[in-house]
Amino acid sequence: MPETDEEALAQVYARALSLEKAGDVEAAASAWREVLALDPADHGGAAVRLAALGRGEVPDRAPEAYVATLFDQTADVFDNILVEQLGYCVPMLLRERIDALGLGPFNAMLDLGCGTGLAGTSLRDRVGHVTGVDLSEGMLEVADEMEDYDALFTGDAEGFLAAGEGGPWDLITACDLLPYLGDLGPLFAAASARLVPGGIFAFSTETLPDMDRPWKVGPRHRFVHDFAYLAGLMEANGLAPRHVEQIAVRHEEGEPVPGHLVLAERG
Repeated sequence: MPETDEEALAQVYARALSLEKAGDVEAAASAWREVLALDPADHGGAAVRLAALGRGEVPDRAPEAYVATLFDQTADVFDNILVEQLGYCVPMLLRERIDALGLGPFNAMLDLGCGTGLAGTSLRDRVGHVTGVDLSEGMLEVADEMEDYDALFTGDAEGFLAAGEGGPWDLITACDLLPYLGDLGPLFAAASARLVPGGIFAFSTETLPDMDRPWKVGPRHRFVHDFAYLAGLMEANGLAPRHVEQIAVRHEEGEPVPGHLVLAERG
């Protein structure tokens, strides 16, 4: 992108943020459309923000360029923000539930959207071989330094599963991946296909009260899912829920963000 376009994009992006924070929905939506026109790859997540404002179609997923940029920018401080500031503890909670259910040890674990490696660290001593996949190279660099993964790949979760790299797996985790995906059908189908019989697909999701559709973009620009939608996907893909729990996935502005932790077993 030419320098002048980058400057123009930065100015429009800042204006869109300011208008959104000020509560001027129509002006903010217009500015986000300008952002999207200047940057069709959507590094700033304009499409997601338009959906959150109710002024754009709900996309099937967050743009890959947006997710990669977002996490590349925060990789060095990600664990502090997520764990210390937002109270995120899903990987440790998953470990506790796996132990309580008497699951494992596992031969091979695939950590989808592995980020800096919190799930790999939590489960390393219960798994023979750990593979992580993430869109953010910055996140993968941090995960590599933790030395809890035997293999790390840059890419999207669905694409990695469809490519048939590695595996098959007896544990697939997606601890904070689903809030960046709307339509979960391809992911559930691909995960089930790559699990051994009796393998576990463990995932967390966020939700909202009174969901009026299977998924939508919530006010924090993350996808939220109705549990009935998740249950239907599990049934359609031969996954039986071994454990379902309502949890506070994290805290935002001092308030708990509701969601679910699910451990589903392939039949």
